[in-house]
Amino acid sequence: MEWYTLRVISSKEKKIRDAFLLEIERENMLELIPEVLVPTENIVEMREGKKKVKNKVFFPGYMLVKMELTAETRYLVESINGILNFVGPKGKPQAIKPEEINRILGVVEAGEDREVIAHPYKVGDAVKVVDGPFMDFPGYVQEINAEKQKIKVSVSIFGRPTPIELDFLQVELEK
Repeated sequence: MEWYTLRVISSKEKKIRDAFLLEIERENMLELIPEVLVPTENIVEMREGKKKVKNKVFFPGYMLVKMELTAETRYLVESINGILNFVGPKGKPQAIKPEEINRILGVVEAGEDREVIAHPYKVGDAVKVVDGPFMDFPGYVQEINAEKQKIKVSVSIFGRPTPIELDFLQVELEK
């Protein structure tokens, strides 16, 4: 059994996956198609001072499927509304190499365990600290570390610019 990538209608991945899973069950093909994945990650956005978590698709327009490729399973895949074709030369199914799928699944698993914070900040932006000991202090973004989800802000303390490191959620853009 191997993993394949399917091209699907973008922004409809989850709906197509659900329809595909129903069809697999209805046709009693769970042994031949045991897994259908639409990898996602949680993105935290700050909107009007409130934390909102959005579930975002990792690979928009694509779906991963572990299956035994037979004429019947290929026909089933191609009959699902919203699945455009297999990824491969001229739409012919090409299995994903084991090391590639292991890397993809590793990234997906790591993404499930953490929340990524979407940030609208750029170096030089005017921001206001909204949490912590420097709450309500205005400042300017000096540095952004997206990987650690930290931001270095220069705030004025006793008339002197002082750099402080904060989490993305501790600041918001000045209006």
